[in-house]
Amino acid sequence: MSNGESERWWFNLKTHEVEPDDGARNADRLGPYDTREEAARALDKVAERNEAWDNDPDWNDDKLED
Repeated sequence: MSNGESERWWFNLKTHEVEPDDGARNADRLGPYDTREEAARALDKVAERNEAWDNDPDWNDDKLED
């Protein structure tokens, strides 16, 4: 980027491609990420977070307390 800002990266949910700021509209993307590599792992990160949340006893609404 020419204005001194570092470039940010996004994961496009429609194309499954990593793209810079000037890519698709944000509603179709995950990010921004600081590196291309982080953006490439976006779906893995989502799966990891979902798994953690599913197993978090503070947020587990499926079980009733005794």
